[in-house]
Amino acid sequence: MAPSGLPPLLAIYLDAGAWTAPGPEETRDLIVRMATENPWRARKIQAELAKLGIRVSLATISRYLPKAEPGPGQHQRWMTFLRNHKDLISGMDFFVVPTVRFRLLYVWFVLDHGRRRLLHFNVTENPTAVWVIQQLREAFPDQPAHRFLIFDNDAIFAAEVVASMGRLGIRPRRTAYRSPWQNGTAERFVGSVRRELLDHVVVLSEDHLRRLLQEYVDYYNAERVHTFIGDAPEGRALESKPSTSANVIGLPRVGGLHHRYVWRDAA
Repeated sequence: MAPSGLPPLLAIYLDAGAWTAPGPEETRDLIVRMATENPWRARKIQAELAKLGIRVSLATISRYLPKAEPGPGQHQRWMTFLRNHKDLISGMDFFVVPTVRFRLLYVWFVLDHGRRRLLHFNVTENPTAVWVIQQLREAFPDQPAHRFLIFDNDAIFAAEVVASMGRLGIRPRRTAYRSPWQNGTAERFVGSVRRELLDHVVVLSEDHLRRLLQEYVDYYNAERVHTFIGDAPEGRALESKPSTSANVIGLPRVGGLHHRYVWRDAA
C-alpha cells in the first residue's frame, strides 16, 4: 500500500507493486507540478525527484519548468529605464535566414530605440565574437550618441564583446534569461523584416541577402512610417497637394514589395 501524502501519480505506481520509472510524459507532469506547488527551481526539483528514485538531468528539468513571469516590480523598473533613456539606448540581436541550398546565414543588427533607426547590419555564415566586435566598431565609429546597448544571453555575446562596448564608451545591458520583451524594439524589427521582406523572397546567397536587406533598410530608415513615432526614423517631410490636378502615385520600393506615395502634377 502506498504511503499517504504521496502525489496520486506516485501512489498509483507504488500500489501496482514493483516500482518502475515513470515515462517522459509522467516525469514532465511531475516536474511541472512540483514547480507549480512549490517555489522550486531545477536543482531543488532534481533533489526531490532523486528521493523518489527518479534520475533526471538538470537540462531536462529546466526544459520542462514553467516560464517564470517577471515580477511587477522588475517589469516596472525596466520599462521606466527604457522610457526615460529611450534616446540614449540601442539594441542588438541576431536572426537566422536559410538560403535556397539550406545554408544558414546569420544577420546581426543594431537599432536605435528612440527613432527606431537601424544603425548597422551585416551578414555572415560563421558569426564569432571577434566578428561582432568589428561590427560594433563600424556601428559606432565615433563618440557614440547612445549610452546603453541592450542584448540577450546569446553565447556569442561573450565577455570580450561586453568589454569592447566599454572601450567604445557604451554601457552594456544584458536582458534577463528568457525575457525577449526586454529587447522588444529589436524583436519587433526582426518581425517586420520577416513579414515585409523575407517571407516573400528566396535567398540565393550571402551577397544576395545582404543586397535585399540593404534595400529594405534604406526604405525602413528613410521612408517607412512607424506608428510609434508617426514618421520615418530619419524624418520624412509632409507633402501638400501642389495643384487641383495633382494625383497620388506610388513609387515602388524593395523590388515592388512596398511603395512610397507622393503627389505628382498630371502630365
